[in-house]
Amino acid sequence: MVREITIDPVTRIEGHARITIQLDEAGKVADTLFHVTQFRGFEKLIEGRPLSEMPSIMARICGICPVSHLMASAKACDDLLAVEIPATAVKLRKIMNFAQIIQSHALNFFHLSSPDLLLGMDADPAERNIFGVIRKFPDRAKDGVMLRKFGQQIIEWLGGKRVHPAWVVPGGVTEPLSPERREQILGNVTEGMAIARRTIDWYKGIVDNYTEEIASFANFPSLHLGLTTPEGNLEHYDGPMTFVDEQARNIATVTNPRHYASYIDEAVEDFTYLKFPFYKPMGYPNGLYRVGPLSRLCVAERCGTPLADMELREFRQRLGRVPSSSFHYHWARLIEIIYCIEMIRTILDEADILDTFVRARARPNRFEGVGISEAPRGLLLHHYKIDEHGQMRWANMIIASGHNNLAMNRGIKQVAERFVDGDHLQEGMLNRVEAVIRAFDPCLSCSTHAIGQMAMVIELRQSDGTLVDKLTGPRDGDAR
Repeated sequence: MVREITIDPVTRIEGHARITIQLDEAGKVADTLFHVTQFRGFEKLIEGRPLSEMPSIMARICGICPVSHLMASAKACDDLLAVEIPATAVKLRKIMNFAQIIQSHALNFFHLSSPDLLLGMDADPAERNIFGVIRKFPDRAKDGVMLRKFGQQIIEWLGGKRVHPAWVVPGGVTEPLSPERREQILGNVTEGMAIARRTIDWYKGIVDNYTEEIASFANFPSLHLGLTTPEGNLEHYDGPMTFVDEQARNIATVTNPRHYASYIDEAVEDFTYLKFPFYKPMGYPNGLYRVGPLSRLCVAERCGTPLADMELREFRQRLGRVPSSSFHYHWARLIEIIYCIEMIRTILDEADILDTFVRARARPNRFEGVGISEAPRGLLLHHYKIDEHGQMRWANMIIASGHNNLAMNRGIKQVAERFVDGDHLQEGMLNRVEAVIRAFDPCLSCSTHAIGQMAMVIELRQSDGTLVDKLTGPRDGDAR
């Protein structure tokens, strides 16, 4: 008899999902499915709104990474206005984006993933959570809180509030940086860096304890996608989109974001609301690629800051130029935190950072615009079309977590085949299936929107569970 194991919900992730593990007659894993069960559809909600509202509206897609959507949306609007925003505004936007990456990486590493690393993959789930970490490792838990606070505080000091700030707007930012705010941010950099460095030193000492997980957590060769500077350095705000293969060989460089559709296409499956982006020249599903902190380090030649480059050298000495296991997203996040803190300090020391010219104003000068930036989880793309009145008539978004959907689905099957025994099921086996998803740190609230015909089923049942009626039909979720 064919059996199924359902993990519902997947825990310690941002959003709602479940995993189905299908077993054959021998109790071995036959197939797995990663179901993202929520639907948002922001592309349809914004139709008819003026483009000036887009950054603030799109920031509401997510409460964890609102700055990321704020940034990509504002850049799409910059493209619609056909303006070059002031240099100081670019720098201020970068600081906020770095702060967003710091706080989000800290959230994943300390609050969502560290219970597995500190307490063990097989620990009692009643203890294997952030509260168990607080009880047994209070100093580590405090570091996580303080590092996330460091990033969130910068967002608040720049944008006025920590969640959904409206400071980034088409053409730049609404207000310049004051000398007082500059000193406040600089005053916290030393402590933030101290936390980051002792955390990465601790992690490097324990990572070799997880050889079995490393071997099976989405461990396969793939393409990687990320932004770089023109010189090939790590980049999060602008620059060419670069695809590399499993040996870091350049496969494609996209210098104009408006050409993204020649390289990235999207597929849908009937078991999830999360789309499946793929590298178009290789087709679906062969065009699997990964994004995010691990992929950014695979794409970049170097970080471009002293401490991050030192850590990157050790990372590559121990793991190779392009690590194939997604378990190493954890290590990559810590390197990026160090890089972001270094970059914040560098930008704040630049002579023009207090310049008051921080916004260019213009009427819409194009009917179509594309904005890209690196969110904590990977490349984020907003593509807008407007009418002659500057009102939105169409939008498409390719979200960071969506890029990794093919890899996540392949990853849960790989880890389930390695650890899950249907005849002798143990909780730790299933936790490892969840943990491979946590390694990618998906933000599913951001990512879900339908395309083409996505079936929705409405069932009417009696109190005893008897099915009375069922409504099934394709919904026009074509957000494109």
